[in-house]
Amino acid sequence: MVYGQILQQPDDCFINVNVGGFRQRMNHALLRRFPQTRLGRLLCCSSKEAILGLCEDFSPSEMEYYFDRSPSFFCYILNFYLTGKIHLVDGLCVVSFVQEIEYWGIKERHLDLCCSSRFLELMEQTWDQRSDDQQLQSSGSSAEELTASEDNMELFEGSRCADVRRRVWIRLENPGFSTSAKVMAAASVSVVIVSIVAMCLNSMPDFHQLDSDNKYIDNPVLALFENFCILFFTAEFTLRLAVAPSAKKFLLSPLNVIDLLSILPFYVTTICDEMSTDKNPELENVGKVIQILRLMRVFRILKLARHSAGLRSLGATMRHSSKEMGQLVLFLSLGVSLFSALIYFAEKESKVSELQTIPIGWWWATISMTTVGYGDTVPVTSAGRMIGTLCIVCGLLIVALPITNIFNKFSKFHQRQRRFNVKKNGTIYEQDKPIS
Repeated sequence: MVYGQILQQPDDCFINVNVGGFRQRMNHALLRRFPQTRLGRLLCCSSKEAILGLCEDFSPSEMEYYFDRSPSFFCYILNFYLTGKIHLVDGLCVVSFVQEIEYWGIKERHLDLCCSSRFLELMEQTWDQRSDDQQLQSSGSSAEELTASEDNMELFEGSRCADVRRRVWIRLENPGFSTSAKVMAAASVSVVIVSIVAMCLNSMPDFHQLDSDNKYIDNPVLALFENFCILFFTAEFTLRLAVAPSAKKFLLSPLNVIDLLSILPFYVTTICDEMSTDKNPELENVGKVIQILRLMRVFRILKLARHSAGLRSLGATMRHSSKEMGQLVLFLSLGVSLFSALIYFAEKESKVSELQTIPIGWWWATISMTTVGYGDTVPVTSAGRMIGTLCIVCGLLIVALPITNIFNKFSKFHQRQRRFNVKKNGTIYEQDKPIS
């Protein structure tokens, strides 16, 4: 039979379709109802090459077309040709369902009403989950981190003192590994807290002392605590660097960079203090440098992120919420610009109002839209108060919209981080028995 003669056959002719071993005889008239589908396009093929472009194999003598697809799903395809509607398959992934109907050339618009809303809901959930997984995989609290930890364990093989370094490294990196690891983590957190408290107390005038030149110096007791904390941080950082499987990876880790930044200011300021004792005019700005470096001691607060899954989740959320943060800034900028201009025109005629310029209106609109409300600048006219009320209401709505998405991301990151910690404690270091 010539392939082109298929078009000239009467409507009571049939073709045989073999899908994964399931054979079905189908009427030409039934297939012509849907000419854009894969089986409908077979009737228009004029060569064997064209037919093989639509199926895996073809038998001209028996007019049988072979398809390497799921025979169970093909039953739903048959129902589509009979009724003109396709239905979702229970127990089949919605992505696989889409791939199947795309293969057979069936459009999503052919879904029956009983399945269309459910299909859209499942597709939305799937794409949201994929988007979340992509972000979580690049967050540092993902399966890649677990794999990286396993790779780090392999780096110890063949190195000097591999067993000792591995055991120390595990206890420093994983506080939940054993009792000794928990004690080390608790000691580290305690020293961080002591350092923060000492830094805060050192800023209070009651603890200030004067030297012989009537210059303020640090309280000796607080300075002693400061030196002890720095020595502890230095010893901890040096020990971690000494036992790290890869010094390069260790120094490039964000948490380790924070640790280094919390230590360096102390030593740099000590060196600068020694240099400033000389009467060298070129060092007259050393005091300002020292003050700036001392401000960097605030990085010690971030050391708590090493022992807090919540803080790590917060950092990951901020990194992967750039779109939501950008929307928040954009909305606030538009609102501030609008209400600052409105409050200026409403208050400029009042002699007692402080809102006499648009830049001052920017400050007022910012603290109003963010519901801070310092009270230092307030409208005094009736029109200004009405604008202020509208500004506060709009600020609540504008801030609430992106914040909801950011909160949902934080919840997902936190749950993923907790699951990662549980898996890490249970699987990574199984070859090392905890030693309390």
